[in-house]
Amino acid sequence: MTARVFSESVCALGEGPLWHPQDNALYWFDILGKRLFRSDGSDERSWAFDEHVSAAGWIDTGVLLIASETSLSVFDTQNGESTFLHPLEIDNETTRSNDGRADPWGGFWIGTMGKNAEPKAGAIYRYVDGALHKLFDKITISNTICFAPDGSYAFFADTPKRKIMRVALDADGFPDGAPELFVDLTAEGLNPDGAVVDATGRLWVAQWGAGRVACYTTDGAFDHAIHVPASQATCPTFGGADMTTLFVTTAADGLDPATPQDGLVYSASVGTTGQKEHQVRL
Repeated sequence: MTARVFSESVCALGEGPLWHPQDNALYWFDILGKRLFRSDGSDERSWAFDEHVSAAGWIDTGVLLIASETSLSVFDTQNGESTFLHPLEIDNETTRSNDGRADPWGGFWIGTMGKNAEPKAGAIYRYVDGALHKLFDKITISNTICFAPDGSYAFFADTPKRKIMRVALDADGFPDGAPELFVDLTAEGLNPDGAVVDATGRLWVAQWGAGRVACYTTDGAFDHAIHVPASQATCPTFGGADMTTLFVTTAADGLDPATPQDGLVYSASVGTTGQKEHQVRL
């Protein structure tokens, strides 16, 4: 199965797709372009920021929590106003935000990384109840942050290690014990980027450089893959009226030359129902 073009807006580094269940629209970012996009399939608009922005969770109709280079903020898409919520490595000029997603408790997990992928410069945090908690450190490229449908596990990866990890969560949504290996992509030379878990618990992970989103069973076995016409697939998410459409962001950055297919957003009807994105509770 091959995905089709959903948005022709070219992103240098498309990332962070989020289907907003109340807006019935897809939001996504161009990290390097410092821009947020929104499309309901017929109407598209965007907003410019003065620093890198990379990931979001939905708070209310038209209202997002946005992770940027230095902070977490509340962004109102109706008037374009941003309200500072909490600093994020604000004194570290080396890093920026990267992959992130709301968890089943209404918290928000957000990873950071070096702007030039400096080794072990990043970390993964959880924002909940007004506080930011560091969960994992010495991360080079934080990715693959997503959650099992029953809230029993979180998944994450440090992309250069080519290993997707799974960690058990306690009753409050914090890691309970050490992370364990879930999928090892080392032998195949595949790079795990953003990921999402469907309603049955299967993991769908974009694989940078491979032009695909791969699906893995609840046991970590490869099931099948969706071809993406752009080589640098960055992150998938489920959306649409029945939550059976898989949207995929891609990147054109680093390709010489880039093709007209690179940096676009794609979609595919995959016959699988995704989880509705969890609401961020402030």
